[in-house]
Amino acid sequence: MNPFVYKNGALHAEDVAVADIASAVGTPFYCYSTAGLVQRYTDFANAFSHNRATICYAVKANGNLAVIRTLAALGAGADVVSEGELRRALAAGTPTDRIVFSGVGKSRAELAYALTQGIVQINVESEPELEALSETCVALDKTASIGVRVNPDVDAQTHAKISTGKAENKFGIDITRAPAVFARARDLPGVNPVSVAVHIGSQITDLTPLRIAFGHLASLVDRLRADGHNITRLDLGGGLGIRYEDETPPTPAEYAAMVNETLGHLDCHLMFEPGRVLVGEAGILVTSVLYDKPGESRRFVIVDAAMNDLVRPSMYDAYHGVLPIRETSSDIMLSDADIVGPVCETGDTFARHRAMPPVDPGDMLAILSAGAYGAVMSSTYNARLLIPEVLVNGDAFAVVRARPSYDELLKLDQFADWQ
Repeated sequence: MNPFVYKNGALHAEDVAVADIASAVGTPFYCYSTAGLVQRYTDFANAFSHNRATICYAVKANGNLAVIRTLAALGAGADVVSEGELRRALAAGTPTDRIVFSGVGKSRAELAYALTQGIVQINVESEPELEALSETCVALDKTASIGVRVNPDVDAQTHAKISTGKAENKFGIDITRAPAVFARARDLPGVNPVSVAVHIGSQITDLTPLRIAFGHLASLVDRLRADGHNITRLDLGGGLGIRYEDETPPTPAEYAAMVNETLGHLDCHLMFEPGRVLVGEAGILVTSVLYDKPGESRRFVIVDAAMNDLVRPSMYDAYHGVLPIRETSSDIMLSDADIVGPVCETGDTFARHRAMPPVDPGDMLAILSAGAYGAVMSSTYNARLLIPEVLVNGDAFAVVRARPSYDELLKLDQFADWQ
């Protein structure tokens, strides 16, 4: 189900005309669909309905409180990688028994905060972190159920910057060291090693690397159980990809079949950390045309959104589909254009060589599949304001993050005492 479709020639988010939202909040803005979030979460949850499973939404994909609350109300937990994300999950109403704290660099203060909140699991990613967590537990008189994240040295066949399961990546503990680490954890006070965790990357569109990684995981669990460890959970991370251009990512049902084939015999409670696959296609970035600039070698459509609003094309050379808010008639002549923003960087480009109709200043475009790693990665580069986020539900919409004022932006700084 695509929540963003043309109706009577106008792009709608569910039953709301995108142009009506623009009239209320101005451009640029992010727009999320409740129906899209519900559909994608339900598809994932249903795929594992016959398993003991907890689906912990990866908050890093989209940290808006309204988005987290929408998913929590459906039964989702949260996968967090910082104290700030943990606080967001709690503020949105996510139960602590569904929250997992991952991340390669948790500070002792962050670990202490997580312990005081009583979350269900902390995933340890290094031996020094294991020691720090034990010491923190002892100081607070707490016991933490932990997972040990292993690095299986498997190439996820995704973009190098979002690959996390190769030996050269900073994430996890080498899988060959895992038995020794579990043995050390068993001897340490305050920690209870119950889970093995793995996550090899993001935007994975082929199940083969995951199948290989899970095979290594199964062998490790057999070894750990033979050593006397009571492994009752498996945290399988996230990483399932979505369609940005012409990808054919596996469905949740296909993923579930592979998981059960490779790991089902272990009879573990399964934990998942999906992010992009739940929110990516449930969001768009809406922007207005400033100028249609003809160049000597190419045409530039300059819009009011910029790389500080959506950095993925600049950072990852990522492809995003683009649609005019007004449906283009079949008899309109299209021409090749680059869609670019106003930031003073050549990298401030959303799309290259796209077939675009003629546009006038004020015409609007929708940048598709922008619900993940969009607003959450935005910045105020070039002293640009963060843009609003809007949530649609049927024929209603609400601003769930307002655009700040320039005065609010300037007040984030202060002069030194001597100035």
